[in-house]
Amino acid sequence: MDCDASEIPTSAIPTAEMTAGADGCFSEEQTVLLHGDLDLWILKARRLPNMDMFSEHLRRCFVACRPPSPSSCTRFHRPHHHDHHHHHHRKIITSDPYVTISLAGATVARTRVISNSEDPNWNEHFKIPLAHRSRFIDFHVKDNDVFGAQLIGTVSIPATLVASGELVRDWFPILDPSGKPPKPETALLVSLQYKPVGSNPIYDHGIPGDPEKLGVRDTYFPMRKGGLVTLYQDAHVREGELPEIELEKGTKFEHNRCWEDICHAILEAHHLIYIVGWSVYHKVKLVREPTRPLPPEVENFTLGELLKYKSQEGVRVCLLVWDDKTSHDKLCFKTEGVMQTHDEDTRKFFKHSSVICVLSPRYASSKLSIFKQQVVGTLFTHHQKCVLVDTQASLNNRKISAFIGGLDLCDGRYDTPQHRIFSDLDSVFLNDFHNPTFPAVTKGPRQPWHDLHCKIEGPAAYDVLTNFEQRWRKATKWREFGERFKRVSHWSDDALIKLERISWILSPSSTVPNNDPSLWVSKEEDSETWHVQIFRSIDSGSVKGFPKDVHEALEKNLVCQKNLVIDKSIHTAYVKAIRSAQHFIYIENQYFLGSSYGWPSYKNAGADNLIPMELALKVASKIRAGERFAVYIVIPMWPEGVPTAASVQEILFWQGQTIQMMYEIIGQELKSMNVENAHPQDYLNFYCLGNREEKPKGDLPLDDEPSEKSAAVYGYRMSLWAEHLGMVDDRFKEPNSIECVKFVNEIADENWAKYLAEEVRPLRGHLLKYPIKVEVDGKVGPLPNQECFPDVGGRILGSPTTLPDTLTM
Repeated sequence: MDCDASEIPTSAIPTAEMTAGADGCFSEEQTVLLHGDLDLWILKARRLPNMDMFSEHLRRCFVACRPPSPSSCTRFHRPHHHDHHHHHHRKIITSDPYVTISLAGATVARTRVISNSEDPNWNEHFKIPLAHRSRFIDFHVKDNDVFGAQLIGTVSIPATLVASGELVRDWFPILDPSGKPPKPETALLVSLQYKPVGSNPIYDHGIPGDPEKLGVRDTYFPMRKGGLVTLYQDAHVREGELPEIELEKGTKFEHNRCWEDICHAILEAHHLIYIVGWSVYHKVKLVREPTRPLPPEVENFTLGELLKYKSQEGVRVCLLVWDDKTSHDKLCFKTEGVMQTHDEDTRKFFKHSSVICVLSPRYASSKLSIFKQQVVGTLFTHHQKCVLVDTQASLNNRKISAFIGGLDLCDGRYDTPQHRIFSDLDSVFLNDFHNPTFPAVTKGPRQPWHDLHCKIEGPAAYDVLTNFEQRWRKATKWREFGERFKRVSHWSDDALIKLERISWILSPSSTVPNNDPSLWVSKEEDSETWHVQIFRSIDSGSVKGFPKDVHEALEKNLVCQKNLVIDKSIHTAYVKAIRSAQHFIYIENQYFLGSSYGWPSYKNAGADNLIPMELALKVASKIRAGERFAVYIVIPMWPEGVPTAASVQEILFWQGQTIQMMYEIIGQELKSMNVENAHPQDYLNFYCLGNREEKPKGDLPLDDEPSEKSAAVYGYRMSLWAEHLGMVDDRFKEPNSIECVKFVNEIADENWAKYLAEEVRPLRGHLLKYPIKVEVDGKVGPLPNQECFPDVGGRILGSPTTLPDTLTM
C-alpha cells in the first residue's frame, strides 16, 4: 500500500454523563454506521439473579440424603482448632456471569467468567474496531454453564448516543427477555467512548509512514528493528522464468528460491531445526531443479531422510504437525484421513529415530462447554507453517533464522511461476502428483499451487521461535504426562534447546529492552534494513505461556473472551493496514469470506471478521472524497477439493454473500454521490489463477485445473504481477489508476475466455477474472450461461447446505 506520512495532534477528549430511564428503555432509534474504534470498560454488575438455583437445590438434596461418615464428620476438624470450626458453611452456588458485546448480531467482545457471584467486578478494558451498521450496542449478561450459557438480561445503548463521541459512563438497567429487570436494581456499569476513523490521526498515514515507527500498535509482538527479509513467490523460481524488474538506483528485484534455501539452511544448521506445519510429508523432495550444488551424499535425499541425517549429527530436530483426527494407523486399522495430510505416515517414519515428531490436534480450552470442546478438537486445524534453524551470524556466532508463509512441506506444493500441469510429471513431479479434484487421475493434470513466503533474520525471528516454543509446550503437555506415568526415563520435556545456555548462539536478554541491538543483522542507516513485526491468530487452547490473569493478559495486548485468552494480531494488522491505505490494496488469500453481519441473507452465520466490510468502507470513503482507489483480490477459483462437494459449495456460498455485500456498498455510494459512468468494478475486483497446456497425446481429455492459493502476504507486488499477468507494464506502477484497473481486467477477461475455449491457447500469465457478473448497483450473479464451473461442475456462487456452519467458516 502507498502511504502518506503525517502527524496530527490528538484533540482533547470530551466528557459527558448519561442515564437510561428507570425501565431501561429508549425511544425508537435510527440505524447508524459505527466505523471507528470503541474504547470500552466493562466495570461491574449488581444484584444479578441466581441462575444456578436448580443446581443448588440438587446439591442440598444430595447432602441431606447422604448418611454421615467418619471422614465427612471430621473433614474440617483440625487439631488445636476451637469448636466453632466444626460449623463449616459451604459456599452457595450461584450465577457464573460474563458479558458479551454485540452489534448487528455480531459479537465483538466478551468478558471473562466470574464464578459464583451476583455482584461481579470485571474491570475489563477493550479496544474494539467497529465497522457495523446498527441501532444499538447490546450488552448480554449471561450465566456460564458446562453445557452452554443462559441469558440473564441485556443492556442496549443507542448507536446514536455512541456515535456522538462523548464519554458515556453509567449504570444501565439489565432487562430479561420479557423486558423487565430480573431483580430490583439489577444493573451493569460500563464506560465507553467512540472515535470514528475519519477523526483518528493514527489512520492518516500508512504503517510504514508512521512517524513514530511503532508498526501496528496493541499487538503481542512489537515491531522489531535491525532485520533482514528475503521474499519468495512459489516454492521455486527457475532461471529466466520471470522478467527482470527494475528497482530504484538501477538495481533489479532478486527472484529467490524458497525450498532450495530451506534445504541449504537445514544442511548448514548446527544446533536446531524446528518445523511446524499443517502438513509435513517425509517423502517430499525439496530440491528438484537445483541452481547451486548439494553435497553428493544428500542430493537425492527426501525431507525425512535429510532430517534424520541432521539429527544423527547431533542437531535437535523437532516437528510439530497438525493431528488430523480422521486419520489413523494403529494395528490393522488404517485410514488416510479426510485432508490427506500424511500425519500418521510422517509420525511412523520418525518413530524410532532421534527426530522428535509430535502430532498436535487442536486442543480446546477445558473451560469451554463440552460441545465446543468437541467441535474445536474435531473440526478445527492448526494452520501455522514455519521452519526455524540456527544460521551463521557475525564472527563465530550463530543466530536464529525463520522461514514463514505458506510452507506446507508436503506433496503437491512444489511449484514454479510457470505452474505446469502436464509437463515434467515423470521428472520434476515424479512421485508427487496431487489433485483432489480428480482423485482417480494419475497422468495429469496436476493441481498447480501458488504460495508466498519469506525468510526473517534478526530480532523478529526470535518472536517466531517464541511462538514455536509456546505451541510445543502446549502440545507436549499431556503426552509428557503420559510418558512419565509409564515411567519412561527420557521424554521431550527437555527437547527444546535452551539458547541462553549456549554462549555462541545469539538470544534475547531479559535485562535489555525489546529492540536489543545485539540481535540486529542490519543497521538503521542500511538501505536493506527491515522493520519486521510478527502477527498471528491463536488462543490459549493452543499455546502455553499466555498470562492467566486478565489484567496481565491485557498488558500484553491479548484479548480475554469468556475463558480463553486470544492473540488476534493478524486481524488487528489487517484493519490497521486497510484503514491507513491511501491509494490501493492488493490481497492474495486462500479464502475470502467474512463480515457476515452485513450479508444480503444469512446474516447470523458467525463469520464476523471485519476485513471485507473494512475494504468496502475504504472504497466508499474514497468515492465520497472524490479520490481514486483500487482493491485487487486474488483467490482460488474454488477451495481445494471437489467443487460439487457440499463443504466446497457452502464455502462458495459464504464467499458469494461476502462479495455481493461489498459490491452493494460500493454501488450505493456511487449512486448517492451521483458519480457518472462509474461501475463498482472500477474500484474492486476479484480474480483467480489458472493455466492451459497441451495435453500429451493419448491422455484423458480433461480441461486444466485452476491454481490454488494459500496464505495472505503483502509485498513484492510487481514480481507477483509479472507472474500473474505475464508481463511488466508501466501502468502497473500506479495500481490505483483507472487505466491500470481496466488494463488488468482486460487481460483477466481475455484469459478467462481462453480458459473456456475448446482450443488450447496459452494464457497471458495466469490471472483470470473471477467468473461472476456485477451490476452497476452491486448485485452479483453468474455470467450468462456460466452458472457452474467448466468441466468439473459446481455452482460458482455456491449453495447453502445442511452442514454445520462451523465446519465451513
